[in-house]
This record gives sequence, C-alpha cells and structure tokens, in this order.
Amino acid sequence: MTNDRPVRVRFAPSPTGMLHIGGARTALFNWAFARSNGGKFILRIEDTDTERNSDESLQSILESMKWLGLDWDEGPQAEGDFGPYHQSQRVDMYQAAIDKGMAEGWLYRCFATSDELESQREEARSNKVNWQHDARWRGLSADESQTKADAGDSFVIRFRVPAGECVVVQDHIRGEVKFASDEVEDWVAVRSNGMPTYNFVCAIDDAAMQISHVIRGEEHLVNTPKQVMLCQALGMPVPDFAHVPLILGADGKKLSKRTGDTALGDYIKSGHPDDALFNFLCLLGFAIDDKTTVFSRDELLQNFALKKISKGGALFDTDKLNWICGEYIRNTSVSDLCAAVEPFMVEAGYSLAPELLAKLVTALQPRANLYSHFAEQAAGLVSEVTYDEKAKKELSKEGVLQYLELVAAQLQDGEWPPADFFSLVKQIASDNEVGIGKIMKPLRCALTGALGGPELADVLNILGREQSLSRLAKAGQLV
Repeated sequence: MTNDRPVRVRFAPSPTGMLHIGGARTALFNWAFARSNGGKFILRIEDTDTERNSDESLQSILESMKWLGLDWDEGPQAEGDFGPYHQSQRVDMYQAAIDKGMAEGWLYRCFATSDELESQREEARSNKVNWQHDARWRGLSADESQTKADAGDSFVIRFRVPAGECVVVQDHIRGEVKFASDEVEDWVAVRSNGMPTYNFVCAIDDAAMQISHVIRGEEHLVNTPKQVMLCQALGMPVPDFAHVPLILGADGKKLSKRTGDTALGDYIKSGHPDDALFNFLCLLGFAIDDKTTVFSRDELLQNFALKKISKGGALFDTDKLNWICGEYIRNTSVSDLCAAVEPFMVEAGYSLAPELLAKLVTALQPRANLYSHFAEQAAGLVSEVTYDEKAKKELSKEGVLQYLELVAAQLQDGEWPPADFFSLVKQIASDNEVGIGKIMKPLRCALTGALGGPELADVLNILGREQSLSRLAKAGQLV
C-alpha cells in the first residue's frame, strides 16, 4: 500500500481566514510524517479564491504555523525546486491541462444556467432524493460547444466521469475504500470565470510537486475519486492517501465556534503554551500508546505512524487541554515562564521588576493553566487591593479584627518573609481556641481581596512587609 517514492507531503491552506484547529492538526500530522520518515514537508498556498484571499490571512497562517513549531522545507519563505508555491502563479500549467482535456474529450463545456440547476435541485428535494447534475450538455459535439462559447454563452467546464467503473483507494487509515463512478457526478473542473476548481488544481499540483502522500481531513474523502480520475486522465502518478478523522465538539458534532474556539490565533492570544497545544493536537486522533498523554516532539517523531491514527471522530476535550497546559506550565523553569508571562502582564497594565515578576510567577505556577492566568490572578497582588462580596462577608464575621491585629503584631518584626507562616497562624489559633480556618480565611481576604489565591506565605513574599501590614490595617477598617 505504501509507494516507494521519497516522502513528500504538503499542507495547502487557503488565505481566506485564520488557521483553524482542524487545519493545524492536519499540518501537524503531515509535518510529523515527513520528519519521522526523513521526508519533506511542503507548504502550498491555495489562493485561487481571488475574491476572499488576503495577505493578512496569509501572514496569520504563516505566523501561526511558526508559533506551533511546524517548519516547512519548501513553500513561502522557503523556496524549493517545485515552485511556485502559490496556485495563483501556476495558471499556465492548469491551462495546459484544460486544453489537453478539451482536446481529448474528458473535459466538456456545460451551459446549464443557475436557474436550470436550481430547478433540478428543487425537483430533487421534492422527490426526496440526493441531487446530482444530469449532465445534459455532455453529448454536445465539440463544434456545437465551440459555437455556443464563441457566441458568448456562459459555461463551466466539467470532467466527464466514465460510467461503470470502480475507483479503489488504499487509504493508510481507512483501508480499502471503493467508489462507484456512477455515483460521482460530472464535476466542475473550471468555473465560469475561467478559474479552475480545487479538485482540478490540487491533483495537478500534487503530481507536479511529486507529493507521495496526501494526508488530509476526512471531509476530503469525497474528493478522492475525482482527483484519482483526473490523475489517470492526465497520466499522472496517484499519491497515497490518508484521511484523518473529524474533530468533534462536546456535542459530538463537527467542531464549530459554538462548541469551542476554532482559530489557532484564539489559543495564542489566550496564553496556551505552544508545546502544550502541540501535544494536545497530536492527541486528536493519534496516540503513542494507551497510557501516554504528555510527550515531547521528539517522542512524537519516534512513535508517529499513520496506522496509529484512529478512524473515529476525535473529541476536542477542553478540560483535557487545560490539564495538559497546566502540566507544561508546572514543568517550565521560572525564568522561561517569566519570559512567556511578561507580555500578558504588560498587556494587563502591569510593569513589574524582574525580581517581583519571578516571585509572582513562582507563587502562581502551581495554580495556572494559561499564561494569561498569571495576569488575571495578579490583580490583588501587584495592584491596589479591592474586596469582592465574598471577601467582605468573611471580613465582617465576629472576631476577625482581633485575629488580624494579632497576626499583624507577629509580622511587625523578625525575619521576612516568615520562615513558617502557617505555624505562626496555627499558634495564634491555638492560643485563642479557634480552628485555624477562622483566621486563615479572613487573613487571605485581607491580603488579596478574595477567598482564593496562592499560598499566603507566597503572598507575603510578593507584597513585602510594609504592604502586607498596610492591607491588614485596611481590612481591619472594614470590620
């Protein structure tokens, strides 16, 4: 089933929007297959949709792939021997194939109007059957077709699908897949504006770039027989295929904005660690084994194989993603974490000295799952303290003022930060015959303005003696 050509795979996004999670996962699998087999990973830009293309989208895609660590061997910014790598620059090659198809008869002009096509679709809906183009212009002679075209009649060019044949595809993930040609309509190869369609240019480019394996999403499986037929018509080699499973949202349906963020840029902006998201994307249809969840890029490449990719839909589990992100953050050095967190702190309006940032990162590292969490949780630690409703309620309880004053008295002198702050509070609780929670909860509220947060010993270290005592006094005034 595997061809013996050098491994060359491609990822071919359209510059009509941001790189989405599904595309990023497909790019990752192609990258991993190339890198684990000593092959080449090619980035090809499918920019035939001239009305929707934008340079902003292209730059976003390139930057997103770089952020994820998916370097390419050929493509934009890495020119190779099989360019150009923008489809809009390959029109001469497509036109040569169109001319050949028209001359040999496996392409033909279809003059059906949009009204006629809609009428056919409506009839199919009324009869509750799947609509398929009726190929009513298939039998028009070449001379009659040329006459109508010369007269200015609008047309598309369709591929003449041979009748009574079976296209067999050996898919590396799905095994043998058969397509009856009678169930494949005469598909549009060239639009009425003269621009060839995806199926037409995709197959031609894959052959011209010597692509050995086409690894893409399951939704493209329906395109495979069309591309195989075109390869056969042009006498081009047919690549191996591997169709990866759909990514499903929590509702079991294809991932959409309703069930979760779909653009990779959203995850970059929200502070997901790049290695963590890379790891998570690998798990959307692939597994090293039945017990390994967190693994490095090197471990992926040592274990990657198309046969390990599942056929069934891959669930986008947000809780699992957050857990993986947390694992990566907790295993990152404080210095690296400070560098990753600092842009989010600056965006939130916090300009911290390196020493204070390191203290903050150290304190929050056990609790954060995203880089942005550090900025969110820093509010009560590096800016003016405010008290939420729960904190105010806790501070209003009987005896709180006394406990705050007792703790403040202990913090006035001695080493800073206290060597064993918990024992200090525990002793105060014992002396006053109350549970330690009666003191710790209001104490946390006084120092941070909220019931949750890092260890109080870390809070004191971040605030310093003067700020800690000031907050205890301020909270005491609310009692």
